[in-house]
Amino acid sequence: MNARDPGIPKLNQGPLGQPLPGHAQLDLEHFLPYRLSVLSNRVSGTIARIYTERFQLSITEWRVMAVLGRYPGLSANEVAQRTAMDKVAVSRAVARLLDAGRLDREIHGDDRRRSVLKLSEGGYRIYDEVAPLALEFERRLLDGIDDQERAVLFRLLDKLDELELRAEAEGISS
Repeated sequence: MNARDPGIPKLNQGPLGQPLPGHAQLDLEHFLPYRLSVLSNRVSGTIARIYTERFQLSITEWRVMAVLGRYPGLSANEVAQRTAMDKVAVSRAVARLLDAGRLDREIHGDDRRRSVLKLSEGGYRIYDEVAPLALEFERRLLDGIDDQERAVLFRLLDKLDELELRAEAEGISS
């Protein structure tokens, strides 16, 4: 069983919480990628209920809109890079948003092969409604964390981001 949920056994443990012999052990409660993923999914899911019900947006579509609301004039590939989302998922979300009239696409200057995206007027109407709700949710979420703890949290997130990029560049050895 685990500390966060006593009803769920740890990975690779038998019914009585005993490790299975001959298998690697992964303590998910202390495995950072798992913890970050679960927390991100829970937070994103809570915010998603707001824009899914009101605007029939998927999480990927909202993330594209959020990035373009902050950084207009990016290509779909640049949106994928900023969000660390799969290029195909971003491309599909962009296509749906274009079809729905929530994005505008323009050819970029002299390079006719590169198109850039921005929110349309309809896209901005949604963005201007959802962004304050997302910020209010973030405020409530962080309400139990004082200013000093919040500063430490964001410094650690920045450091983890930097360390992940370094580890990704170095690759995973087998």
